[in-house]
Amino acid sequence: MAAARTLTDLEFMLLLAALRVGEQAYGVQIAREVEATAGRTVLLGAVYATLDRLETMGYVRSSVGDPTPERGGRAKRYFRVTPAGLRAVKETQSAFVSLWRDVPQLKGGRA
Repeated sequence: MAAARTLTDLEFMLLLAALRVGEQAYGVQIAREVEATAGRTVLLGAVYATLDRLETMGYVRSSVGDPTPERGGRAKRYFRVTPAGLRAVKETQSAFVSLWRDVPQLKGGRA
């Protein structure tokens, strides 16, 4: 099986946020999770464009929920990380850990 390509930082964060949120993850929740845990502001347009790209790559699957009155009759689009997406997250994590290892400037805990 071919190795997954290393994810971009935004792809990595969105997949991690979707995993943290769980089965009912939708774009706004995923964006809020990134902002709350990573302190990074993300534009919803960028979130949805990236989630679409991740779906094309097979790293997430989406499904549409039922329309709700509080959303003006619109339905939410839910995202779930696939096994391939989880593999890509793990491989990207491994690549970052390898890069961090033995960097003298990062030792000692002081910036």
